[in-house]
Amino acid sequence: MTTTKRPQFYRILLKLSGEALGDEHGVGIRPEAVHHMAAQIREVRELSVEVVVVVGGGNIFRGASGSEHGIERATGDYMGMLATVINALALQDALEKLGSPTRVQSAIAMSQVAEPFIRRRAVRHLEKGRVVIFGGGTGNPYFSTDTAAALRANEIGAEVILKATKVDGIYDSDPKKNSKAKRFAQITYLEALQKRLKVMDSTAFSLCMDNKMPIIVFDLFRPHNLRRVVMGEKVGTLVTG
Repeated sequence: MTTTKRPQFYRILLKLSGEALGDEHGVGIRPEAVHHMAAQIREVRELSVEVVVVVGGGNIFRGASGSEHGIERATGDYMGMLATVINALALQDALEKLGSPTRVQSAIAMSQVAEPFIRRRAVRHLEKGRVVIFGGGTGNPYFSTDTAAALRANEIGAEVILKATKVDGIYDSDPKKNSKAKRFAQITYLEALQKRLKVMDSTAFSLCMDNKMPIIVFDLFRPHNLRRVVMGEKVGTLVTG
């Protein structure tokens, strides 16, 4: 008698950068990239895995870089939060065209296009089989979407944060610049902080460390990689205590 392999995780938070939805330079919204992300999410939904997504806005506007060009930092951060909602709506559209019911919740009130973030409502959507996309960051300036991901993952009881990147894990140096860069299969929170590895910003990282929230950094641009991670295959780098 054969047994069907079951997913290792049943409630995940997927952290997408805004650049992942953009063109080869990470700018704008490229429909092919959005549909690729949606297809991978749909694939794990078919395994009855509950999925929440936090998406960045760097393909449209980044608050920190805006402040370097004279825009007041808090204003720039709010502009960046609005950009994340644009991305969330694009991803929602792609998911629903694939038959995956989706809800967008925003930390900034904009009732015409998104629900307000309400934790209990988000959990109920998951229980009903919907994908939930969180836009608007935390709703506060000076906090990144990495921090929003760490916060929401803990709030809704996710088992893991899956941080999608363009490389297959965490390296001790930039693998694009150093051919001898070493990839970590597993690393502790403290090691990542001490080595100043750019997994997430320190606020997000501390939140994960304090609440023992594991992080898997992996390459979402390889076909079926999200499914492989969910099924427990050794993909990417695991950050844990």
